[in-house]
Amino acid sequence: MLTRIREVRKAKGLTLHEVAARCDPATTAQTIGRLETGTRTVSVGWLNRIAAALGVDAADLVTMPGRPDVPVAAILSGDGATAPRRPQTLLPPAPGSDMIGIIVDVTQGDYRSGDALWAEKLAPEHFGSAVNRDVLVPRPVGRFAFGRLAATENGRVQLLPLSPGARQQVLADVPWIAVVRQLIRSL
Repeated sequence: MLTRIREVRKAKGLTLHEVAARCDPATTAQTIGRLETGTRTVSVGWLNRIAAALGVDAADLVTMPGRPDVPVAAILSGDGATAPRRPQTLLPPAPGSDMIGIIVDVTQGDYRSGDALWAEKLAPEHFGSAVNRDVLVPRPVGRFAFGRLAATENGRVQLLPLSPGARQQVLADVPWIAVVRQLIRSL
């Protein structure tokens, strides 16, 4: 079976050691390397363990017929555009169960009209992990606030506006926030 473990791991910016430590139960970097290169047979159990460690579906780790892959033609770096050293593919975006969508109708800050944002819902105990990130915050009667999370304190969140001249907002008793994780923009 052809796997894409290495491609997914590199796309996530993780080392062999980091993936091995994230496995449940933890394993060695050498084992992950052997599974990536095919020198060790990959079972369904290993696919599930590694997929969980990488935060993807097990199906994302195998080459599947009928699923189009997007080949990487170039890598943009400080030295300009260069061809990858070995074939690579881009992972298609895959929503998690806690993702919600946001459509930008009017340009705000760095977001342009027509952009689609994928945001991950966070419970109050995880708000601190979203400081200095753009978030959507629910308000009463089906309204929302959107901005940069400046701070969380005593059940309140402080949002900085994305548009110049707007005022900071402080919202209390927020049940959840959604932190922007991915921007999809048509050019």
